[in-house]
Amino acid sequence: MAFDPIAYINEPRWMGSRLGLDRIRELLERLGRPQDDLKFVHVAGTNGKGSTCAYLSSILQEAGYRTGLFTSPFIETFEERIRVDGRNISSDELARVALAVRDQAEAMDDHPTEFELMCAVALVHFVRCACDIAVLEVGLGGRLDSTNVIDAPEVAVVARIGLDHTALLGSTLAAIAGEKAGIVKDGVPVVSWPQEGEAMAVVEEAARTHGAALTVPDFAQLQVGPVEQRGGTSVRLFTYGSLCNLETSLLGSYQPANAALAIETARVLGENGWSIPDAVVRAGIAQARWPGRFEVVDAGPDRPTVVVDGGHNPQGARALVDSLADVFPGKKPVFVIGVLEDKDYPEMLEVILPAGAGFVAVTPDNPRALPADKLARAIRWTGQDLLGCAACTNPYVARDMADALAQARELAGPDGLVCAFGSLYSIAALKAAL
Repeated sequence: MAFDPIAYINEPRWMGSRLGLDRIRELLERLGRPQDDLKFVHVAGTNGKGSTCAYLSSILQEAGYRTGLFTSPFIETFEERIRVDGRNISSDELARVALAVRDQAEAMDDHPTEFELMCAVALVHFVRCACDIAVLEVGLGGRLDSTNVIDAPEVAVVARIGLDHTALLGSTLAAIAGEKAGIVKDGVPVVSWPQEGEAMAVVEEAARTHGAALTVPDFAQLQVGPVEQRGGTSVRLFTYGSLCNLETSLLGSYQPANAALAIETARVLGENGWSIPDAVVRAGIAQARWPGRFEVVDAGPDRPTVVVDGGHNPQGARALVDSLADVFPGKKPVFVIGVLEDKDYPEMLEVILPAGAGFVAVTPDNPRALPADKLARAIRWTGQDLLGCAACTNPYVARDMADALAQARELAGPDGLVCAFGSLYSIAALKAAL
């Protein structure tokens, strides 16, 4: 039987989070330490790190560098987690590299996890493709995440920190920031989102401890403009400092701030020998694509507009509500909500419910999913507590995403708005339903 790399990597026995670097270190030693032949931008954070990675990889590609990108989870195809110059790893190459990784993993007493296998595959692939630089998105935390097996990157980036994965990373912003700042290494420049007080203090201390120069974007220089149509495509305009009238196809009102984080990172790279002029930064921001983050996936006459967003924590929910009000003023969406059971969905509902005209609960395709009927009970309870109105007391419980989409469209009406959010794992199902 032919080797199926996706089936092997996704075997249930490798699944789950087991933080620590011993397994990935041993696996990469067996593979000849591919990380030593690469240069990196390492990106941690709770919200916005994926979008920041997308901006950075696009900027580096525009600068002419062969650029690897490792992110998770995937939205539509497994291969999109590993890209070189914007192209997914091919299925044939995935099979070849995963087979080499499997041979070494099977020889280990403590078999690597799914994410460790993927990390190893990505690093080997980037070396085979002779990448000049690779952008690595941390999977979980930072300090003990598999991507932190690398030595000093070119720059360490800390995107916005919020409360998520509290069972594994800690219950306070300071504790979580300590894990995220674990990617900071001696003498390596750090670029950080202007975090909330206790989180910022942790990042600043990590930079001081490691003798690392710290750069923080000045959001006073950020002017977020409207969404406009350019050549049949929706773009958001913004200005950051001396870079005026920038365009991004990532429409969320929060995306210019993520772009500013990437711009500051590009400037730090420029100060350390990488050739990234402002014209390249401008083009890279304009060319960046990142599906599933405030993405309009369907629009047209006589049918509601459909937006998907991967927001899966209270901070992400607040950003989503702000973006909906900004891009679709005066419209209350029908929300299609599917969440994982280990997320802070009660607080997410407190943020979302006042902004909605109706609610459809669906179960994401994930072993950690919260069942739709349990989510519906939480919507009723929270809605009655917050609003005391009938709109929240009878959410529709969908059989699957196709049923959820059909019901949401009916509730929204032909001129209405549908927004699906709560889990990145639901986005592929929704696009398939469309």
